[in-house]
Amino acid sequence: MTDQNHRVVFSTDPEPERPAAPRSKATPPRQQQVRVGLERKGRGGKTVSLVTGVIGAPAELEKLCKLLKNRLGTGGAVKAQIIEIQGDQRDKIVAILLELGYQAKKAGG
Repeated sequence: MTDQNHRVVFSTDPEPERPAAPRSKATPPRQQQVRVGLERKGRGGKTVSLVTGVIGAPAELEKLCKLLKNRLGTGGAVKAQIIEIQGDQRDKIVAILLELGYQAKKAGG
């Protein structure tokens, strides 16, 4: 083996610092203003209940979405910090969120 294969390379450039993952301070449910709305546009005529204003890590949103889906017996998903639940379930969702301690209100008509 020659020295050419085992050269050590030095650089004067400091390594770029990677930004730390944003840590979201868990906001207690009672301090969150949650809105439960309804949307039909762009969904082929299907109605979807939208839960907005929930602050938390994606895992927490997924957990809340799963709880709502199980309690309501319907499907749903989390997209861009918004929980989507199939059907017009606004009244039931508001009742569940109030039970969990959130400040929830129906939005829209």
